[in-house]
Amino acid sequence: MTPVKPKRRYDSPRRAEQARQTRAVVLDAARRLFLHDGFAATTIAAIAAEARVSVETIYKAFGGKPGLVRAICASALAGEGPVPAETRSDELQIREPDPRQIIRGWGKLTTEVAPRVAPILLLLRSAAATDPQMAALRAEMDTARLARMTQNARNLAKAGHLRDDITVEQAGEVLWTYSSPELYELLVLERGWPAERYGTFIADAMTAALLPPQPHASREPAP
Repeated sequence: MTPVKPKRRYDSPRRAEQARQTRAVVLDAARRLFLHDGFAATTIAAIAAEARVSVETIYKAFGGKPGLVRAICASALAGEGPVPAETRSDELQIREPDPRQIIRGWGKLTTEVAPRVAPILLLLRSAAATDPQMAALRAEMDTARLARMTQNARNLAKAGHLRDDITVEQAGEVLWTYSSPELYELLVLERGWPAERYGTFIADAMTAALLPPQPHASREPAP
């Protein structure tokens, strides 16, 4: 008998890379169209045409507009480079003993992430006013961001860094506020602040709100 040839594996690295590239192209096309035309006016068919894929491909991969928006935001929140911004933040909190350096690091990550994600979140806010699906997605993402910020606050508290007069929940709400797309909208989009100035402001404001003041070194009177 002629031996039966084994079937090719469908999870080969080449197929996985092709799928990753197709996903990236679709998300890039969707982001461009959403920002240019808005959520309501952008159809799945238009995104498929822009990305040169089938409508079915998009539905299979993302399940429609809410899934696309969720994936765009997840990609934006990862920041730049091979290591996601969230992972870099976690590693910073583990290795850095100085809470001011941790918060300064958060400010730097903000300059990287906010320009990528805030415009999409602001569009989502507008769409949520008339689209129940988008309203549910906005609530989901706000809840997830609050949970993430509360975990960051909990980490500060466990390390003994928080001020005595602020709870973990209150600190999480402070971080949630300073990471909001609305603040980015006010200072960067409306007032024209550079990203670096915005990130420094965020870090300074969070430091003042969450950490006890640094003791001033006493000076001996000159002889």
